[in-house]
Amino acid sequence: MGGFPELLAECTGFQWDAGNAEKNWRIHGVSQAESEQVFFNRPVVIAPDLGHSGAEARYAALGKTATGRRLSVVFTIRGTLVRVISARDMGWRDRRLNAAIEAAQ
Repeated sequence: MGGFPELLAECTGFQWDAGNAEKNWRIHGVSQAESEQVFFNRPVVIAPDLGHSGAEARYAALGKTATGRRLSVVFTIRGTLVRVISARDMGWRDRRLNAAIEAAQ
């Protein structure tokens, strides 16, 4: 999936599916605004989600909200929009990976 950073750099906003937004809030307590903050705060780790990519490429982002909440966000890119599929608090594997990457920076 070469060229991914350039693809994300061309994005101009977010697209939300009402069902996904409601599910993220109901199940994980993550709002749309918190999900979007992950893309603007540094550091953020973004990688292809090869295990869940099917008809369209999916990606995973590990990052922080403005309040420091650590989230794992799965998304796809449609045109120039980031479409969030799911957002939840980082699990232990996510936190361990994120800590290792932050330490290497």
